[in-house]
Amino acid sequence: MNNFAPDANAHRTRRATVVMDGKANAIRDRIKTIENTKKITTAMKLVAAAKVRRAQDSVMATRPFSETLQSVFGGLINRLGGEAMDLPLLTQREVKKVTIVVITGDRGLCGGYNSFMIRKAEARFKELKTQGIEADMVLIGKKGITYFQRRGYPIRKTFDTGQNPNSKQALAISEELLNTYLSGETDAIELLYTKFLSLIASAPSFRTLVPFSASDITKSGDEVFQLTSDEGKFGVERTELEAAEPQEFPNDMIFEQDPLQIVNSILPLYLNGQILRTLQESVASELAARMQSMQSASDNAGQLAKDLNQQYNRARQAAVTAELSEIVAGAMALD
Repeated sequence: MNNFAPDANAHRTRRATVVMDGKANAIRDRIKTIENTKKITTAMKLVAAAKVRRAQDSVMATRPFSETLQSVFGGLINRLGGEAMDLPLLTQREVKKVTIVVITGDRGLCGGYNSFMIRKAEARFKELKTQGIEADMVLIGKKGITYFQRRGYPIRKTFDTGQNPNSKQALAISEELLNTYLSGETDAIELLYTKFLSLIASAPSFRTLVPFSASDITKSGDEVFQLTSDEGKFGVERTELEAAEPQEFPNDMIFEQDPLQIVNSILPLYLNGQILRTLQESVASELAARMQSMQSASDNAGQLAKDLNQQYNRARQAAVTAELSEIVAGAMALD
């Protein structure tokens, strides 16, 4: 009789267990964290892309109104000749004080978008002070507000930027600027905003907002942008548009109101449209900068995970080698 009963677990395949040290386990946990971070940054990039499309649609929706306003204004200026130069918003003054309007973002994680604009605004403020011109600020965007308030700059008014600028928001800003200028509290209003160029480039831009130049209004063209995608890669197509042709008003046309009053009523509408457009451009630039930052973060996370995987594999190989060495040493000791 066989005294050795078969082992009930003999049919089971034994699985080798590699005992990992603390360093290898830490690397494995870090890889999981980085992979989760990459998922977040990729999702943030896609969210920003969707918002860029929304900003693009907003620009396209306001374009017909801008064209009509430019056409009517040009026709009225041609009809009035030099009379329109008597309007306060078209009259140049001796500049003793300037109000600087600065558009930044409400949020971070968008690369150098906010810092570029803040540096440009600071440089302009110092330049005016050097020339002996007094200056104050109207700040749009929490990042700029926080920065300039902490440093004691003279601030007239503050507004939030938001992620979806609308005409109501633009109207509140334009009314503040018009009241400031028409009351004589400032002699010129300058606007600093970020011009949307592409998904990887934007340019801090400067322009005199008030007083207006009749020739700039009637002759300035426009650009519209469209977000495109090809095989998962985003791009931007820009289209340059010609200035709207001045509307022709017959000499015998009788206006219910004085044409001069009509022009005076159009100018605030034009200012409101310009504020809205620059807000949309700035938000699109901020979102594009965030897309690029999140793409860079995702790429860096992928590369870091790859490097850590190599370290993890080396640590695992070292652990396997150490176990094999111990087994061999034990076998040799038994011999």
